Amino acid sequence: MRIAISTGGGDAPGLNAVIRAAVLTAVHRGWECVGIKRGFGSLLGEEPPVPLGPQEVRGITHLGGTILGTSNRGNPLKWRMQRPDGSWEERDRTQELLDSFRAHRLDALIAIGGEGTLGIVYELWKKGLPVVGVPKTIDNDVGVTVATFGFDTAVATATDAIDKVHSTAESHERVMVVEVMGRNAGFIALHAGLAGSADVILIPEIPFDINKVCDKIRRREAEGRHFSIVVAAEGAVPKGGSVSLIDPEHARLGGIADKVAHSIEQMTGKESRSLVLGHLQRGGSPTTFDRLLALRFGAAAVRLVAEQKFGMMVALQPPRITAVPLAEAIATPRRVPLDSDTIATARDLGISFGD
Repeated sequence: MRIAISTGGGDAPGLNAVIRAAVLTAVHRGWECVGIKRGFGSLLGEEPPVPLGPQEVRGITHLGGTILGTSNRGNPLKWRMQRPDGSWEERDRTQELLDSFRAHRLDALIAIGGEGTLGIVYELWKKGLPVVGVPKTIDNDVGVTVATFGFDTAVATATDAIDKVHSTAESHERVMVVEVMGRNAGFIALHAGLAGSADVILIPEIPFDINKVCDKIRRREAEGRHFSIVVAAEGAVPKGGSVSLIDPEHARLGGIADKVAHSIEQMTGKESRSLVLGHLQRGGSPTTFDRLLALRFGAAAVRLVAEQKFGMMVALQPPRITAVPLAEAIATPRRVPLDSDTIATARDLGISFGD
């Protein structure tokens, strides 16, 4: 067997651990591995695939990022190409990718990615590509699996930042609004906000009323607590409003923390500041949980290849790593359940969701 490994979409701590586990598991079976650079780039003529063996993956489990590089703008089904006149067009390069796959004598692809990448490889599988998916996203929003690697590390990073913000907020008696990632799912904001003792948590699943947010801050002020911490997912939405965009053309989210901080200062008179963690959450060494999960995913993906179970994705369904159809995994993305124990715990502790 000669298998390819690719990483697509935004990077996440644990990608290198998956690559290492997949390569070593394959090599122990006598198989050969190659790495596809920058998402699907190596299959579309950008640069040749790279050999992956024990030497290439030695000592990378603890490293953030991905040794293969990644891209969130390389969809072969809708590949953007620039015309001679400077305008852009979208082309379907699926057949070119399939021909390249065969030309490189590849037998299977292990595709590591989030909701977008998994949706792409599902379509490629339907067109004949033998593929196994590995779920990756710090947002933790891939369906069917209880967790994706990268999420635990992102939460730890966000929690550490919230801890540090507490001291400066209390010293200056300010309101600090911390913006974390989470386009459609508020898992990072919820978990980091709860663990970091936030006073208000704003998530996409619960449209917020800024008046309710300010009511919480005024109550704290009346109780002698002259500072407050607000944690907002980038996809948090005010009631009757829309998501905050910093780049409408490419639908890039951002700016909700600044808007909330400005409204709080205007409505309560409390000095307010905003902090955007941004890509800080994607970087750094993966936590122990993410390393173990990534290693288990990588080895399990090779086992699925050995069993010829293509069109499937590895998933954590404790206590086991199982195989689920890609179609099922992308059908219903995960969202924060509003009846979850975590939401109930936050409300019991007096945290406001702005509702």
